[in-house]
Formats: sequence, C-alpha cells, structure tokens
Amino acid sequence: MFLHLDSHFSPFEDDNTIAFESFTFSGGEPHIKITTSLKNVNEVTLTHRIQSFNDFGLLLLAIDALKRMGVKNINAFIPYFPAARQDRVMIAGEPLSVKVYTAILNSLNLNRITVYDPHSEVTPALLNRCKAISNHGFIKSVIQEINEDVVLISPDGGALKKIYKLSSALGGIDVVECSKSRDVKTGKLSGFQVYANDLKGKSCLIVDDICDGGGTFIGLAKELKNKKAGRLYLAVSHGIFSKGFDTLNSYFDKIFTTDAFRSIDHKVRFKQIKLKDMLKDEI
Repeated sequence: MFLHLDSHFSPFEDDNTIAFESFTFSGGEPHIKITTSLKNVNEVTLTHRIQSFNDFGLLLLAIDALKRMGVKNINAFIPYFPAARQDRVMIAGEPLSVKVYTAILNSLNLNRITVYDPHSEVTPALLNRCKAISNHGFIKSVIQEINEDVVLISPDGGALKKIYKLSSALGGIDVVECSKSRDVKTGKLSGFQVYANDLKGKSCLIVDDICDGGGTFIGLAKELKNKKAGRLYLAVSHGIFSKGFDTLNSYFDKIFTTDAFRSIDHKVRFKQIKLKDMLKDEI
C-alpha cells in the first residue's frame, strides 16, 4: 500500500492508497492521523516531496504512526533529498546537514529508502538500505521531446561521473565538459569555462540535478554562446526555480524538469515531466 503525504504527488500507480488527515498545530508542529484500517498490512511505501523541515517532520510522524498500527516493513520514497547539497563542511562552524537528515532516518530502521537522482554519492552512502534512481529515463524523454541531435553539457566537475554514465546509457552521446568557480563564503559564481573551441552551431543540453536560482546555467549559457553553440536546452531533475523563469527563458530555448520537488504549470518554453511516467518498475 502507498501513503502519499503530498496530495499533489502520486508517483506510483496503485489503487491501494492510504487515507489520512494532517494539519499544523498553532504552535507550528505538524500532525497526522491515518484513517485507513491497516489490519494485516505488512508493508507500506510512503512518498513525500520535502521542501521544509516541517515536511520532513510530517514524514517522521507518519512513520511512527504506521509502526504503532503494526506495519512491519516501511519504505520511503523521497525524490529530492533535503540538504543533499550540504554534503561537506566548507567553512568552520557549519553543520554537515545531510548527515543530520540521514542519521534521523537511519534511526527509524526503514526497510528501504529510495531517492531520485541524488546530488552526489554522499547521500546514498549515508543512508541505510538506500536505492538511488538515475536520471536516465528523464533525459531520454527530454531528448525525445527535443527531437534533434544534441551535445550533453556537464556544468561542472561534480557532474562529470554522472553525465558520462548517462551518455553511455543513451548510446554514447557527445559530452562537453565545463567548470566554474564559487566563493564558498558568499556563494558568488565566476570563471565559467567551456572546454570546446567551437561548437559549430550544435544544439546543447545542459544536464544537472538541481536548478535553484539558476546562476550556474545563465553563466554557462553565455559562455556556450561565446563558443558558437546553437539552440540551448536545460534539463534538471529537481526544479526549485527560486528566482522564476524570466531570466532563464532569455537564454534557453526550452527548460525541462520533473515533479520531484514541486508541481509547476507548463509555461512557454518550459515542460515538467511527471515521475510516475518514468518509474513504473522502480518500486
């Protein structure tokens, strides 16, 4: 059975969904009450899109409620894993945030935790009994939608290992490597580099796991155009888009994401591909 904690997110097709009521107390604490009888139910998979610590808290409370109702095997599908970008300590005084989240989940002894296109290998390594789903199906769908030959663009060194695996899975699509510099104290980006002399009008698809403000992709788009790139496309698994689309749309012919982080209405030059269309055999 499935317990979908986000009412707008049901990534797996199944008629056996668990009903519940949830609200937030006036003091700010989340609360849940499962209303479906779970007598003789041995396994439940929870799904949730976590965008705040309260979302994470609701997930933890739901796990506790299921255990108290006698469910022995509990799985969690958390497509965007919180704090995955804080997977190392850059400055003294900061926490190793992803370790905090993973330690809490590990303490609950879940049967399986599944994440979608994790930011790095750190999150799956820290989680017990973790299954990581790649972005290969998503990017295959994107390329079918684009319907033209593209070059895959790796935005930085951290994405290289993943993008070469992606290229291999898709039949050996050409990859162009890029890099950037980031001031760890201010977060300011600079020094964008594209390691190609002349892209000769080729269409380019930048692939990454997260788009937050979009500064990385705007900087790369400018440099790709300097290297005579043709049409520019962007595909990110987790679309936060905290600064909206206006500036990004001035650089990209089309932007693609999944609904792993939140649901977004289709816009001009933007398309969201639902995870349930790609994950039929993953859980």
